[in-house]
Amino acid sequence: MPGKDVITTLNEFLKGQYMGIHAYEHYIQRLEDPEIKRTFQHIQQEHKQHALQVAERIQNLGGTSVDNEGMFGSIQGYIGKFMIPTEQNKIIDSALKGESYYGIELSEEMVKGDLDQESKQLIESILDKDREHVSLLASLIH
Repeated sequence: MPGKDVITTLNEFLKGQYMGIHAYEHYIQRLEDPEIKRTFQHIQQEHKQHALQVAERIQNLGGTSVDNEGMFGSIQGYIGKFMIPTEQNKIIDSALKGESYYGIELSEEMVKGDLDQESKQLIESILDKDREHVSLLASLIH
């Protein structure tokens, strides 16, 4: 059975998913274009689904999953809420940077080497979906 390190790593990854969900909530509130808003809602729904999958994996490993982004993520989200741009292209660019840096780069670094095979496959499939999000967001910039 995988050790406590796996559960800790998965919980850190899960906190990142919650940060993404909340960031998209703020973006969606500022978007006016209904098509782009729907795209952001779709991405947010996928992050919610990923959070559920990771939480379920943690539980299956005998751990307790976190249910929010943690204190640091909460403070960062609160401050970030006031820094979200109001122009559509800047909102898209902000989401694109967040998805590629926090969603992919930091997550890849966070999960290196600390996961069992099943958890690793789950995280890799989530990161593949995040890469699709990056491509989709990039296609929205005019």
